[in-house]
Amino acid sequence: MKTRFALLAVSTAALTLAACGNGPLAPEGSTFGPSPTLVAPHTRPITPTVNIAPAVGWPSGVMPAAPQGFRVQAFATGLDHPRWLYRLPNGDILVAETNAPPKPPGKSGGIRGWIMGLVQKRAGAAPPSPNRIILLRDADGDGTAETKSTFLENLSSPFGMALVGDRLFVANADAVVAFPYQAGQTSITAPATKIADLPAGRNHHWTKSLVASADGTKLYVGVGSNSNIGENGMAEEEGRAAIHEIDIATGAQRIFASGLRNPVGLAWQPDTKALWVAVNERDELGNDLVPDYMTSVRDGGFYGWPYSYYGQTVDARVKPQDPAKVASAIAPDYALGAHTASLGLTFYEGTAFPPAYSHGAFVGQHGSWNREPRAGYKVVFVPFANGVPNGPPQDFLTGFVNANGDAMGRPVGVQVDRTGALLVADDVGNVIWRVAPAR
Repeated sequence: MKTRFALLAVSTAALTLAACGNGPLAPEGSTFGPSPTLVAPHTRPITPTVNIAPAVGWPSGVMPAAPQGFRVQAFATGLDHPRWLYRLPNGDILVAETNAPPKPPGKSGGIRGWIMGLVQKRAGAAPPSPNRIILLRDADGDGTAETKSTFLENLSSPFGMALVGDRLFVANADAVVAFPYQAGQTSITAPATKIADLPAGRNHHWTKSLVASADGTKLYVGVGSNSNIGENGMAEEEGRAAIHEIDIATGAQRIFASGLRNPVGLAWQPDTKALWVAVNERDELGNDLVPDYMTSVRDGGFYGWPYSYYGQTVDARVKPQDPAKVASAIAPDYALGAHTASLGLTFYEGTAFPPAYSHGAFVGQHGSWNREPRAGYKVVFVPFANGVPNGPPQDFLTGFVNANGDAMGRPVGVQVDRTGALLVADDVGNVIWRVAPAR
């Protein structure tokens, strides 16, 4: 009983701590862009700072806000933890309703893991995974999906999706699988064919994003780390914090790029045809360390994790160090702010938005849990020119947190529909939002 009360006291303290003493704040806006300010690191003893926006859902008639000249509407409601989006060639939208798989015995992380479980529950991230993909169809073009059907079920924490020819590939938490697909079908009942295993187990980061190469011969899969900074041992990080390349014909795979703590959104930049990724950086170094980022990805490139960040900035907490790895670390292209949890990434190739949006990047920022003031909880737009970022990020979809500091929603995946509108998966509001030019 005394132990239980002690745990309760620790958890209560962890859940109510603000960021008092959580390190310096960089000048406003300086943790974004190609050369972010890196403040001095600041660590806390025992427990991390916790400053979550509690999940409450959307009141009737309330929705997020877009810039002047745009209109927001609900494309689909009543979903169950929608995280990721994929558009089929006929315009149908696939939605991964998903959440983390259960932790294996002995891999829960002890008291710290228990506390983080309470944090996830408060943030709306604790429900069991629905393990399915939903199909949404807006046949009449009014901006609302009138068809909602279960497309695939009995999956294993599915996330990334990609159609290549007549096969739909799905990245489960533990493997990439394939299903036969016929244009226009609203459900698939055929069994899965395994293409390749993926690192699983503890699944500190469980999402597996997925994108196919333009020629349809390769798949690229983002695999997050099993820890914050390798504290569970580097043996558990084998094949993790990396982007895998999988040969579709043979299932053979290799590490395409590594040192990426949690690579989530994967997308091809339309001008350069380079692979870009949105990455969640490490925690517990203070309010403004370390900025999340998006970057183009070099074949064979190493991006620092866990030994360093933003090139050769060494993380002194990591023991033992690897000087040779640090010396080879590539600095990312564009910072997206510390602890913003930047997950979704898509380049705008539609024609409905003004020309300034052409080939720029929309980023879904799920929102911080350990920063004061909070960061993220919005969708931002980063303009591009000649294939590279060209200017500061612009708020595009905001208003996910109410005046009381509660999260009515949290944006994750972003996708452009067949009309050129932007779709945003909201896994707390259980809505897919649609943003289109006002008429």
